[in-house]
Amino acid sequence: MTIPPADLPGRLPDPTAHGGGGIRGFTVLFDAHCPLCRAARRWLAGRAQLVPLEFVPAASAEARRRFPGLDHQATLRDITVVADTGEVYAGDGAWLACLWALVDYRATADRLAQPHLLPLARQVVSAASAIRERVRDPQTPGHEPAGYGDLDDRRDCADDRCG
Repeated sequence: MTIPPADLPGRLPDPTAHGGGGIRGFTVLFDAHCPLCRAARRWLAGRAQLVPLEFVPAASAEARRRFPGLDHQATLRDITVVADTGEVYAGDGAWLACLWALVDYRATADRLAQPHLLPLARQVVSAASAIRERVRDPQTPGHEPAGYGDLDDRRDCADDRCG
């Protein structure tokens, strides 16, 4: 979901542009072989966005074509976000960028980015990375995601009420 820009009548203002040149989109490089990463992608995609999020599997042919200067092996170790303005965020910075892009989580991202809370954000991202390393399936061939066996993994979890 995306909130439309203000350049057309009846649309909301783009809070990132401030009248010009701000970030207008993020590309999120995620590990498509990790059930945790795919669940995070679905969660992010299902939220209203102030800044559109586009998802591309990390180290894929598409990611390599679009971002030839990136260390694509590193994008498999940590979530990486590339802004349309060229900035690259990895690890906790990438998670904060994703939260910042969401309507209901921008204030949370701003708070977590404060010096006294940033260590907490880093610990959460570090814990998520440790879990990812344990559940990642590096043997998944082709473009099919690892995990529960279908493209959506567990559709009944998309609304945050897994049971």
